[in-house]
Amino acid sequence: LLRFLRARKFDYDRALQLLLNYHAGRKAWPEVFKDLKPSTVKHVLDLGFLTVLPHPDPNGRFILCLRPGKWKPNDYPFVDNVRAIYLTLEKLIQPEVTQVNGIVILADYTGVGMSQASNPGPFLAKKVVSILQDGFPIRIKAVNIINEPRIFKGIFAIIKPFLKEKMAERYVLHGSDPRSLHRHIPRSVLPQEYGGTAGQLDMCAWSRLLLDSEEEFIVEFCQPDPLEGVVFPDSMLFDGEQAGGGQDEDTFRGLRSQLYYCY
Repeated sequence: LLRFLRARKFDYDRALQLLLNYHAGRKAWPEVFKDLKPSTVKHVLDLGFLTVLPHPDPNGRFILCLRPGKWKPNDYPFVDNVRAIYLTLEKLIQPEVTQVNGIVILADYTGVGMSQASNPGPFLAKKVVSILQDGFPIRIKAVNIINEPRIFKGIFAIIKPFLKEKMAERYVLHGSDPRSLHRHIPRSVLPQEYGGTAGQLDMCAWSRLLLDSEEEFIVEFCQPDPLEGVVFPDSMLFDGEQAGGGQDEDTFRGLRSQLYYCY
C-alpha cells in the first residue's frame, strides 16, 4: 500500500484510485498479465530491447534504458515488449528509494523505421500509456529521447493525446546531440555508447537479475487473482473518475476506509 500512497503523495483518494486501476489493468489486458514471469520474455531481454543502468542519477533515480530499434515486428508481438517493461518496473519499484525518487527513462531510437513506427498503433499506445500513467505506482520523472528519426514526430503524435500535460512536458528530445543529453543525465552514470564514463552498456546484468527473480514473479502474478469476484464500479476503472452517487459512492467510501485502516 505504501507504494501507491507514495506514488500519489499520500493523497488517500488518489492512491486508492491508482490501486484500483492497477488491478483493473490486470483484468483488462490478459495478454500482458497472464502467466507474467521473466522466463516468458527472455527473448526480449536477449535481444537487448531494455535494461536498467547500474548507477542512479544524482537525484537517486534509476534509469530505464529502452532501445525500440532492436525490435522488429516479425520477431515477436509488440505486447511481449510491454510484458518485459512491466516486469522491469515491478522489480524497480521494490526498493523504497525508487518509490520515493521515481525513475528516468532513456529511449534510444537508433534503427527505428516505419515498421516499428506503425506498431503498436493508437489502440495499444493508449493502453500502455494508461497503465504507466494511471495504473502503476511509479513516478516517471523524465523521458529522454535520443537519436530519434524524422518519423518520431508521427510516433509522438500517436502517444501525445493520451498523455497528461504534466507528463508530456517531461519528454525531452535530444536528437543526436550528446551535450543536450548530458545536461539532463550526467556522464558519470551513462555508458560509453552515450558519451558517458560508466563503462560499456551491459545488457546482461539486468536480464540475469530479472530471470533470477522468476519465483517471486510466479508468486505475484501466476496465482489466483486475489480480487477475483470483486465488482468495481465502472467510474473507478482506468479513467480516474470519481464514483458518482448511490451504490458506487458507497463502494468507494468502503474501499477508502479499508485503505485508511490498512495504512
